[in-house]
Amino acid sequence: MSDTPDIRKGLVGVYADVSAVSKVMPETNSLTYRGYPVQDLCENASFDETAYLLWHGELPTAGQLTAFRTQEKANRALSPTLLRVLAEFPKSAHPMDALRTAVSFMGMEDPEAADISDAAQRRKAMRLLAKIPTAVAATNRISKGLAPIAPDQGLPFCENFFHMVFGKVPAPEVIKAFDVSMILYAEHTFNASTYTARLVTSSMSDMHSAITAAIGSLKGPLHGGANEAVMHMLKEIPSPDVAEAWLRERFDHKALVMGFGHRVYKTGDSRVPTMKKYAEVMARVVGDERWMKTSAVLAQVMLTEKNIHPNLDFPAGPAYYLMGFDIPMFTPIFVCSRITGWAAHVLEQGADNRLIRPLSHYTGVTERAVVPLASRG
Repeated sequence: MSDTPDIRKGLVGVYADVSAVSKVMPETNSLTYRGYPVQDLCENASFDETAYLLWHGELPTAGQLTAFRTQEKANRALSPTLLRVLAEFPKSAHPMDALRTAVSFMGMEDPEAADISDAAQRRKAMRLLAKIPTAVAATNRISKGLAPIAPDQGLPFCENFFHMVFGKVPAPEVIKAFDVSMILYAEHTFNASTYTARLVTSSMSDMHSAITAAIGSLKGPLHGGANEAVMHMLKEIPSPDVAEAWLRERFDHKALVMGFGHRVYKTGDSRVPTMKKYAEVMARVVGDERWMKTSAVLAQVMLTEKNIHPNLDFPAGPAYYLMGFDIPMFTPIFVCSRITGWAAHVLEQGADNRLIRPLSHYTGVTERAVVPLASRG
């Protein structure tokens, strides 16, 4: 009989808690938010409706949505102090590092920072939903030597983000594609960053601390940073004609191919068909089919040779690139969406909290005596 416990590296297969926020059903490749299939939300609801759903459990009525949108618009502006702080960041800083620090600073400024009551946490979640896009856009412009563009309270959420980044609102087809990406990225059960947020919350820490930690987790290329890595990978391939040869060379060197595989989905990420549809819309709007043609070759060869399907990051990367966003902005855009899911889990954790404190199986040196310095040779 072994004394070694059952170790699940990466917590594979471990159920850490219960949740009513979302469900991944790998056997049917389905993802639901509060019971609604995510692809249906993409076609029949907006991102802010989805945010309301995640936080309140039901889709909003017209009156509830109007009130929700009014609150979001009223909280978009950053303080002059935070804008000065953003201007002092190194121009070479990755936008995720800048955003992580900006959210932490927001916590220091927030008048309810230490209040972890459900009502206060919800108000802070709204402020973060409203301010994070402003911080992302401002950081991007400052890094280029441009002045930040103030949020426009007359514009809806997605239109306002483009306004703050580019100074203009694109065609409705672009806004729809962006809105769909935001819905698809909003929530995904106990992924690494969401579990990080719940872990921090379990110690009775505050909303901003939980979200700051989640941003740090999301930054990694095995999590949120994968959408950036996908686009860097696609840009290495000169044309769709050589995509298969390029990929087979990766196989020969056992190199990682970004944007493929998923810990939960084994027969395909349920979000991919919808995101691929709107990435193809973007390619037609822009008049640049290169990235989608290259992606199609890679996806086919990966499926045929490795039986591995693409994940959401694979079509999202080129979609964002075609929208005109700089590659380092892709993961911060992910944050603009995932704040909704993170906050939903922070609220859920706080409502029935228990400190998350797993065990570890010690494999180090057995107990030994301390030898005085003079006797250590």
